Amino acid sequence: MTAVLPLLTSIAEATSVDQVWQLAARFFQPLGFSRMNYGFTRFLHERSVGDPDDAIFLTTGDADYARRYFYNGLYSKTPVYRWAVSHTGACTWAWVKEAYEAGRLTPEEREAVEVNAAMGVTAGISISFPESTTRSKGALGLVADPGMTTDQVEALWDARRDEILAVAHMMHLKIILLPQPHTRRSLTERQRQALEWVADGKTTQDVALLMQVSAAMVEKHLRLAREALSVETTTQAVAKASLLNLIFQRSAQSGAASKH
Repeated sequence: MTAVLPLLTSIAEATSVDQVWQLAARFFQPLGFSRMNYGFTRFLHERSVGDPDDAIFLTTGDADYARRYFYNGLYSKTPVYRWAVSHTGACTWAWVKEAYEAGRLTPEEREAVEVNAAMGVTAGISISFPESTTRSKGALGLVADPGMTTDQVEALWDARRDEILAVAHMMHLKIILLPQPHTRRSLTERQRQALEWVADGKTTQDVALLMQVSAAMVEKHLRLAREALSVETTTQAVAKASLLNLIFQRSAQSGAASKH
């Protein structure tokens, strides 16, 4: 267990989601899990992740796998996803094989298992993280490399469980503190600054003076921020940007440092 302590420190000190993900991958890949899938949302609703643009999905799989698994929604049909949404903890996928052979899966779940099997996904480990709010949910799936059997995964899990859990939990806890790497949810520097000033309780006129622009320009920045975040009000934009770690982040403090 002490061998992973330097890795845990490196993950804790990482400054980007990509860096955290790469550090975790370097640990899991030699164990036989070259393919990893991670998902997190702060907008869980009735066992749905909500708008996919508000969630974070990471994979070490190739582009074709990412398209089929995430963007085509295969993940939401798998029995391990449904287990992760309604449970907290960790398990190997031995129960999926047993349930499939016993005919206990729904037709949709059976189809998902068969599609996964065609992509070489037959064994692995799922970790469903405990969350502090009812709307948040994160989970990690470790996909066993081709040729690695369910029994081999079980043996590895028995031997390395504590290390696997320690790295997975540190990875998750760090990721949810960092700005999420969205493409459609990104804010410009000026949009971020305007939202931060509003969050500080400043009026539009106050923000205009502080940013040294016109009130109309402040309104434009706020309107574009609302559009980027797909919300109707600036209050909602501030709340959502906070949840997504898009404002008040150390990595973007060059403008904020001059505020106070």
